[in-house]
Amino acid sequence: MNILVLGATGRVGSEIVKLAVNDGHHVSAIVRTPEKIQLNNENLKIIQGDVLNKEDIDRAMHGIDVVISALNTDGTTTLSESMPHIIKAMENEGISRIVTVGTAGILQSRATPELLRYQSSESKRKLTRAAEEHHKVYDLLKQSILDWTIVCPTYLPDGERLGEYRVERDYLPVDGTKIHVPDTAEFTYKQIQSNEYIKARVGIAY
Repeated sequence: MNILVLGATGRVGSEIVKLAVNDGHHVSAIVRTPEKIQLNNENLKIIQGDVLNKEDIDRAMHGIDVVISALNTDGTTTLSESMPHIIKAMENEGISRIVTVGTAGILQSRATPELLRYQSSESKRKLTRAAEEHHKVYDLLKQSILDWTIVCPTYLPDGERLGEYRVERDYLPVDGTKIHVPDTAEFTYKQIQSNEYIKARVGIAY
């Protein structure tokens, strides 16, 4: 399979790239700073570019079967500004499947189901800017014709892969407080072979 990974230099994205190339998939990674990718593998193609540049995105999409976006917010609007380019380029190339990494803040609140978690008392975070960015991406994907899945981890520390975790459609698993980066990457990567959560958000936690 030909996979385009966005956010390949981030914590989750770099783990996804490793999993995919180790399974023999052909991975393209569009990055601003190629030197940040330490992995040398014949199945990995590094494309220097910027997800905010429409031409770079269009170029990276040629011949791709599935897109995985592990772009994070990093205090910017890169996430919401790049997604319209990504969706348009996918539609133009006839690519339907995209798996993105979001945040548990955009899952439904159990206490107030008509609200998202970041809009309700369920969220302990004082700052909502990152969740608002992910919310914009969620809305853009819902309006698209793509087969999207948004993986929504809660608190995401580095840590070892445990290989066991709980997932739930549209909600954070009850009493879920954290999920390590490698397990989040593994579940996200597995979604390219699964139709279980098409057009859905998935909460993930231990």
